[in-house]
Amino acid sequence: MLVYTSVTKSYLPKARVLAKSVKRFHPDWLFVLLYSDSLPVGFDLAREPFDEVLTVEQLGFPNWKAWAFGHEVVELCTAVKGPAAEVLAQRPGIGKIMYLDPDIKVFSSLSSLEALLDQHEILLTPHLLDREEEIDAVRDNEISALKHGVYNLGFFAARTSGQGLQFIRWWAARLRLFCRDDIPGGLFTDQRWCDLAPAFFSQLGIVRDPGCNVATWNIAHRPLSRDDTGHFLVRDVPLRFYHFTSYDNGDGFGMLMRYAASQTIAHELWDTYGKELRAEGQGDSRFRGWHYGQFDNGEPIPRAARRLYEARPDVQQAFPDPYSLAAPSFLEWWKAETAEGKLNAPDGSGSQQRTVVGRLIEGILSPKHGIRVARSAFTVFKREGVSGLIRRIRNYS
Repeated sequence: MLVYTSVTKSYLPKARVLAKSVKRFHPDWLFVLLYSDSLPVGFDLAREPFDEVLTVEQLGFPNWKAWAFGHEVVELCTAVKGPAAEVLAQRPGIGKIMYLDPDIKVFSSLSSLEALLDQHEILLTPHLLDREEEIDAVRDNEISALKHGVYNLGFFAARTSGQGLQFIRWWAARLRLFCRDDIPGGLFTDQRWCDLAPAFFSQLGIVRDPGCNVATWNIAHRPLSRDDTGHFLVRDVPLRFYHFTSYDNGDGFGMLMRYAASQTIAHELWDTYGKELRAEGQGDSRFRGWHYGQFDNGEPIPRAARRLYEARPDVQQAFPDPYSLAAPSFLEWWKAETAEGKLNAPDGSGSQQRTVVGRLIEGILSPKHGIRVARSAFTVFKREGVSGLIRRIRNYS
């Protein structure tokens, strides 16, 4: 079994806790760190619990910098998951692959999941196994699952042959083009795509073991306990792995207090996890920042700049390395165009129509609206001209 997780440097402490917990029960499993950042000072793989580091540069993109630039940090860390699985699946001797989010910790053997892959070719875990009764819980959990995806892609497992490989290739293809945090537009990074997977792949198995992917969104229905030997249980079955989602921003603990305030063992799990993170360097200044969150001069990259670059093939062609400051640079062009209140073609040949479309892309055309708004804009342009389109844009603003 090959296990991998996807991180930037700020999640390295979490990935260390995860890798050590996997190796505790499965020392012979290969653990790969999928990495989309610059390595921190002093990083030495020989002293880490990872067997290998796989970087975004190694995933086979024709121009990985141009591709990566179109993604914010969570989008990039999730977008690389599918292409990485495709790369790893091609390795000789790798028959099964498992992904685990870095904010997961394994508490008992995962051999039952490995065995399930002998019956099914793909495994997914739903966010919820139980219906909610309280209206607030419906809002927090069921409606949230409808928005973010029925299945939690903090875990998936697949064979590297048959439908397992077909799933990996399909998912990777979608994530290369459409891994966006755009809930109004029907996408939430890599997760929403897998709502379609059970319809596409007949050999997909839904993991209904309550000990898998326990988290605050389902813990009200999965009370934790201990057996006589001190091992953690969930509904009298072993706790396989717990997902400490939203640990850093406090939302996870807030949900824990909301749905498991009386579960002392759950709180003990969170306290212990926090101590382990600090022991692995949580909060260390070496793990702050994100290399691809800034231009080469250290300036933060605006979201609007990413979205425009990703939407404009002509801009991508003009600036194949958008991070670079070498003239002519994307940053210089972006600043000049936004300062003038327009977004013409980078060679200065943009027509008035191109300026209007550029404005739409930068300030009006969000991923929420997509190509339908662009088509509507051209329809208005043909019927009412530039002045009519500009008037409508201002009214929309």
